[in-house]
Amino acid sequence: MTESLTIRRPDDWHLHLRDGAMMEAVLPETARTFARAIIMPNLVPPVVTGADAAAYRDRIRAALPEGMSFQPLMTLYLTEDTDPADVARAHAEGIATAVKLYPAGATTNSASGVRDFDKVRAVLEKMAEIGMPLCTHGEVTSPEVDIFDREAVFIDTVLDPIRRATPGLRVVMEHITTSHAADYVRANDRGLGATITTHHLIINRNHILVGGIKPHYYCLPVAKREEHRRALVAAATSGDARFFLGTDSAPHPDHLKEHPCGCAGCFTATNTMPLLAHVFEAEGALDRLEGFASLHGPAFYGLPANEETLTLTKSDQPTTFPAKIDCEVGPVTVFDPGFPVYWS
Repeated sequence: MTESLTIRRPDDWHLHLRDGAMMEAVLPETARTFARAIIMPNLVPPVVTGADAAAYRDRIRAALPEGMSFQPLMTLYLTEDTDPADVARAHAEGIATAVKLYPAGATTNSASGVRDFDKVRAVLEKMAEIGMPLCTHGEVTSPEVDIFDREAVFIDTVLDPIRRATPGLRVVMEHITTSHAADYVRANDRGLGATITTHHLIINRNHILVGGIKPHYYCLPVAKREEHRRALVAAATSGDARFFLGTDSAPHPDHLKEHPCGCAGCFTATNTMPLLAHVFEAEGALDRLEGFASLHGPAFYGLPANEETLTLTKSDQPTTFPAKIDCEVGPVTVFDPGFPVYWS
């Protein structure tokens, strides 16, 4: 039995920190483990301009507890009014690492997203020119498309046409949830990567619905069938550098999760690395965990891997994780995998 594993300090290539009191509560949970994170821009109002991103970055830095080391990598929220020149300037000045595409209405705080993709053509062309990645929430929102099919339809009707029309555009398919998405990544070597979340490696749609509705397992994109979860595990543990960790850790206070119209998101910042060690060990792939969590993401984004290290240790006794993170606006429930985990 492997007792410990030391890897380069990991990064999180898809993270929600929110703002204000919530950010102050959850930021230490990420900074304790991760050196860097791609920060999602879907605040209210969203982070649209370079000036918005710089101000949000300053608020994150100010909230970081003394003695913790963490670098927020900012993104701009793509709207139909986004200015290509502002995007290029923010990228050149080191303010914005990527641009985030939310189809309008796809997820939490996505009402300002894109409806007419022709209106963002100039932005995408500028991004391809300067090598700035586009991070996509890969779901269509048409009411006639079943929620379990939204990712596959997005790939066929939105993503693939965008990539064909904009040669050279680097794209991260965020939080993929289906074998269709994993296969699409494998079939396309040209500037395409994908993040996989911790929770999508662990839960399928039965976890949400069987035995009563479990609101703390509800996320978007929603978890799919077991065959798709297995496809994600295979991709994450394969060693393929096109797949890397993006937790999509998304804090909501309990009263907004346990609600008649509950918010989507799983909060995994606290226990992601022990959970990943469990998943990778079960697949006989612990030697590939460093690639998935610490190496593939920096390589895609053209950044150096971290020099610091993190050591995961396995015990004979299950690890106890906090059930909740206290916050001024209400407690945040930490993701429970539903089985004992022996890594810490």
